[in-house]
Amino acid sequence: MTEQASAPPGYQALPHREVLQVMTGLLAALFTALISNTIVSTALPTIMADLNGTQRQYTWVITTSLLMMTVSTPVWGKLSDLFDKKMLVQLTIVLFVVGSVAAGLSTSVAMMMGARVVQGIAMGGLMALVQSIMGSIIAPRERGRYAGYMGGVMGIATVSGPLLGGVITDGLGWRWTYFVCVPLAVVAMVLIQVKLRIPLIESRKVTIDYAGAVLIALCAALPMLWVTFAGSEYAWVSWQSAAFIGAFVVVTAAAVIVELRAAEPIVPIRVLRTNTAALMIVASLAVGVAMFAPAVFLTQYFQLGGGYSPTQAGLLILPMIVFQTASSAIGGMIVSRTGRWKPIMVIGSILMVTGLAGLGMVDHTTGYLWVAVSMALMGIGVGTLIQNIVLAVQNIVDVREVGAASAAIAFFRSLGGAIGVSALGAVLTNEVAAQIRDRLGELGMTSGQLGSSEGSAETSLDISGLPAPIQQIFHDSYADAFGHLFMVTALIGVVTVVAVLAVRETRLRTTVELNPTPTSQENESP
Repeated sequence: MTEQASAPPGYQALPHREVLQVMTGLLAALFTALISNTIVSTALPTIMADLNGTQRQYTWVITTSLLMMTVSTPVWGKLSDLFDKKMLVQLTIVLFVVGSVAAGLSTSVAMMMGARVVQGIAMGGLMALVQSIMGSIIAPRERGRYAGYMGGVMGIATVSGPLLGGVITDGLGWRWTYFVCVPLAVVAMVLIQVKLRIPLIESRKVTIDYAGAVLIALCAALPMLWVTFAGSEYAWVSWQSAAFIGAFVVVTAAAVIVELRAAEPIVPIRVLRTNTAALMIVASLAVGVAMFAPAVFLTQYFQLGGGYSPTQAGLLILPMIVFQTASSAIGGMIVSRTGRWKPIMVIGSILMVTGLAGLGMVDHTTGYLWVAVSMALMGIGVGTLIQNIVLAVQNIVDVREVGAASAAIAFFRSLGGAIGVSALGAVLTNEVAAQIRDRLGELGMTSGQLGSSEGSAETSLDISGLPAPIQQIFHDSYADAFGHLFMVTALIGVVTVVAVLAVRETRLRTTVELNPTPTSQENESP
């Protein structure tokens, strides 16, 4: 506390060399979590088959982690404005390792979901803290370049993860896809301890918005629960649906009231009331669906729809990953050089929708070239949007609120992804069950031969013991169902295009503070 009190007034951008040292440890931590997550992506069909999971449980294993990441992101963001960011980053790494080890030791779907909860909480912390720390030490005009570095690291993790996951799953078993993150986490902890140096900020009274945290968690959970079970457990138009929607409206209204009155709100509504922030929140919701849905469902499309192995599925999604990585890095450099973020976001949002629409036309007869081009276009679009949406909001808020503001944007992006994946997963479950039932009916057979009761959406993912003709019906049903999901995602992506076109661009400032003091201006001058 004594050192904080004696810190010089004003927030100062660090020199390039020092920023790189900070980013080394920071990105090492993010890489650890990301590669652990992407390694598992290609293994999940195998995992669920081994644990006797169903299609619905497959979706919930994914959305459980997404939900907790969504809920925890704004909380971590606010904590980063109040407490030692370095300590918080190290805590998130420890949590992620604990969750990963527990997932690797799982013997049931329920145990797996519990481990994914811990992983999701840690992932939310890393996503929030990386943005918060970058906003504390780098001016917005220069932030695009470092965001490009971050995009590159994320891309490497995303590229290597599915490939490594497929190799590990086929060679060592799926449990090692979780255990492999442990040595990486140790390396990240050492790098952070040695390299991460964050300027001290003035001390202030700490108040935690517990009520806001609970209400925001409910805001995220209620729509996910509704879309997951609507259409199977009860009709979309029913008293149960009305109850979920009514509860969501009440909870959301209460959350807004609480956040407006809280001294240290989890989601800083006052800060985010500008036209730019509001439109970027809308864009984030739609981008979240476009970002998470293909990442979740494309590996399923290739494995369950095409019958490919985990290693092959990892190779087949490379076009999306490579082009997303390249567009993120190149886009960040262009934004830093020009000081403008809107033009590249307009182009990116249009390409994203075009690619998703292409994926929306796939079925079991579609050739790989069409799928690859569509994935590449979608990847370019998503890569240009993810970091720049956050940057556009960071540019209009002061550094003292940058953690909460950045985390709020990440929250809405994750919320869109979590709700979108839940809804699309529910649609996929029902669509696949219906197609399998109809195709088996044409052969005079029942869905009981696939490990589910007649008309049930709980289709088993383990088909290894079924006759070859039945397995082909399974694959064709999945492949045909995925096209509908991606077309819905493309329609949602149009919202991003509209929001980006409507936003008024503000040139990126060259200071860390929104209204810098004379002292900090002098210190930040080259």
